[in-house]
Amino acid sequence: MKSNSTQPIQLKELLTQEQFRKVRSAFARHYGLPLEVTDIDGREIRTLSSAGCHPAFCKLVRDSKIGAGRCRQDRLRSLNIAIETGQPYTSLCHAGVVLVCVPVMDGSLPLGGVFFGKCIWEPVDTTLIDDVHKRLRGLRFAPGAIEQTLNELSVVSARRIHEAAEFLYVLLYQTTDLDPQAVQWRRQRSQQQAKISEVIQDSKLFGSEEAYPYELECQLIAKVKLGDRTGAKEILNLLLGKILFHNPGNVNLLKARLVELLSVLSRAAAQGGVEINLLLSKNLEYINNVLLLDTQEDLCIWISRALDEFIEIVYCSQDAKKISQLRPAMEFMQYHYDQPLTLEDVAKQAHLSVSRLAHLFKEQVGITVIEYLTNIRINEAKRRLLTGDRNCTQICFEVGYNNQSYFTRIFKQVVGMTPRQFRQENKRP
Repeated sequence: MKSNSTQPIQLKELLTQEQFRKVRSAFARHYGLPLEVTDIDGREIRTLSSAGCHPAFCKLVRDSKIGAGRCRQDRLRSLNIAIETGQPYTSLCHAGVVLVCVPVMDGSLPLGGVFFGKCIWEPVDTTLIDDVHKRLRGLRFAPGAIEQTLNELSVVSARRIHEAAEFLYVLLYQTTDLDPQAVQWRRQRSQQQAKISEVIQDSKLFGSEEAYPYELECQLIAKVKLGDRTGAKEILNLLLGKILFHNPGNVNLLKARLVELLSVLSRAAAQGGVEINLLLSKNLEYINNVLLLDTQEDLCIWISRALDEFIEIVYCSQDAKKISQLRPAMEFMQYHYDQPLTLEDVAKQAHLSVSRLAHLFKEQVGITVIEYLTNIRINEAKRRLLTGDRNCTQICFEVGYNNQSYFTRIFKQVVGMTPRQFRQENKRP
């Protein structure tokens, strides 16, 4: 008798070899790294994977039953986290090399993952070799085999890996017929809730007497006027974190605060040159939408998307030359923060004198050029402290500082604790 149960949809039924060949070729052209595609159970789909997706080091580790079992557990863990968060997940595998998983989904249906990495962040040294040997304790290898295969792995910086993960995520869904809408929504909401949780935790640790930080509204207005999407979202998440810290679980009060924030965003957009009737129409639409939402998470991501729209219409309406002049300088700092930059370097990108840049930056952004660069570096340092095993000295140099004691002092001024304390209190075991 035939069974009436339906079989689960397989990844290879929705992702053709031709589609993935285009993804594989474009990714290899930009980053030179092979791809391994797995199904929802972490099993490799060889017809879709790149040739050479398993370097000699990985083959060596997987040569034993125990090593293969550990690798499989790593794959499943990375796959589950990537699908749950809706975003690429980067980790060090059980053997100590970089492993990235990009989730493959169609709407809300998880199908599998695309893995890449299998590389190291820095050239092989005695510290790395010792770490790998400790991780692989219990497995037996021929003398010198670990060292030889480690030296054959590609060396790719953490920043380059992050860029590759974002590139692959976008490339995958642009090239295929898969629908990432549900993934993107969960991804944005997950990222935002993580940021808000950091603000709430900091408020608990260091205290926050002011019930509503109005000075943040002024900073938000400056960011929206400038069209600084990244900076505006950081300020918005700070505001949301402060609101939720003082009024946990109060959805109705959160709605009221978000309506107030709409007025703030409208004022910023108006000062940025947007026509007032367009803003009034947008506000009416937003207020009607907010009444339909019932959860804290959906309300927070909703105001974030409203912020995106406000900045977009500011971009379309913006004709202030002095604001557009600053964007090259800001982008230069965002992409070159890991280098020893001077004010002259930054000013040159905007074709301004140092004094003129300093004046415009403070006037339009609300903080100095140095403060802006420091925020970029410290935020990147925080991310690296929580996502890798490199020591504080290595991270100090990776984010653009050349003196560890100075880095520690600046980090403590901005975060409220030393890098080592931050890692100990926030990194999950």
